[in-house]
Amino acid sequence: MSTDLRSRVLTEHNVSRETAEALDLYVAQLTRWQTVKNLVGPATLAEVWQRHVADALQLLTIAPEARRWLDLGSGAGIPGLILAIAGRGRSGFHVELVESNARKCAFLSETARLTGAPVTVHNARIEAVIGHRAGIDIVCARALAPLTQLLAWSEPLLTSGTVGLFPKGRDAAAELTEAEDAWTFTRDLIPSRTDSQARIVRVTSLSRVDP
Repeated sequence: MSTDLRSRVLTEHNVSRETAEALDLYVAQLTRWQTVKNLVGPATLAEVWQRHVADALQLLTIAPEARRWLDLGSGAGIPGLILAIAGRGRSGFHVELVESNARKCAFLSETARLTGAPVTVHNARIEAVIGHRAGIDIVCARALAPLTQLLAWSEPLLTSGTVGLFPKGRDAAAELTEAEDAWTFTRDLIPSRTDSQARIVRVTSLSRVDP
């Protein structure tokens, strides 16, 4: 791990000492569990602060007033658990993590306990959870599915005032074109602060295209 990179990320995001310690715990847990359960791409662990921590934290700068988040397909807790760690001092801040893999849920629950992150872990499929959520400010997902599928899963929320934040790589434009065949939605593309070729798709309204 690069100490300089860690320091740069923490400084850029104005992270407190207590939150920095909790993020260190997260990184330690991720490294330890990686040997048992393949949570992230092994090559990315060497760049964990930039590839994962900073990539998640940038969502807070896009939606600084949001308090209730729903993270779909949480996996290693990116971005949801990292967001919860960073936002734990904010009044009313809470992140719901949806993950169908029980061993990944064990990682999420244990790491949330150690870091004091305000989360609820749902060991369930997305379809079983999302229709029963209310009052969610932001729904997010990273490296989970094409945008068309993310919009389909998130439809109950995106049609009722929730904002979608979906980090995408260099294929963001192609995914938007495909999604526009099935959906009408208001969106903008926000440049990623961690990857010059990546974009974050922000969706603020959604409806189905008439057949």
